[in-house]
Amino acid sequence: MMEEIRRKVQRQEYEYSLHAANQSILRHIARREVEEAFESGMVIEDYASDKYGPSCLVFGYTKGGRALHVQCTHPVRFRIKIITVYEPDPAEWIGFMKRRPQ
Repeated sequence: MMEEIRRKVQRQEYEYSLHAANQSILRHIARREVEEAFESGMVIEDYASDKYGPSCLVFGYTKGGRALHVQCTHPVRFRIKIITVYEPDPAEWIGFMKRRPQ
């Protein structure tokens, strides 16, 4: 799945949801950084039964070393939709890849 996501991002076959656009502005996350996170990224959670359609959580680093989480739709759509993007909180994540027990 990650390879197909990468291909679509490289071909600019993606779009931001309104929520993701707003969050990227508020959190000062540039489009380039999101693309870089996909380049180095891996799927760490899969939400195959998400109520709005299958999606997944990708973890990756920007070229500047910034850790990002990007939730996006599965690549079955023509365009991947970025649902949200944020810097993972170390208090909530182990190595940014596994949720800490609550």
